[in-house]
Amino acid sequence: MKPFKSQALLMLLACLALLGCDRDTYTTWNCLSSTGSKSTMVTKKAQMQFQDQQFDYCGSLGERSFFSKACPVNIQDSDFVFTLASGALHSNTQDYQCSAL
Repeated sequence: MKPFKSQALLMLLACLALLGCDRDTYTTWNCLSSTGSKSTMVTKKAQMQFQDQQFDYCGSLGERSFFSKACPVNIQDSDFVFTLASGALHSNTQDYQCSAL
């Protein structure tokens, strides 16, 4: 009887550990544009949510990460470039300074 209980306990602990690994991790950022407008950005897995739109992660070059609605062949042509270390977010039309919450 005792070996069965310890096997059941081990299986239960393994299942709980796997459930804990499935949690989504995300970071919320407050961003201020060069014109003074405020926006919220959320980075979650391989996506970025910004101004009620969703952008896919297209890749990185050095410390710069590229996000776009449809990833271009040349990732440098993406809609957004985000530098995590400085919090700088650049789009085709606007620059933002972001800080993590």
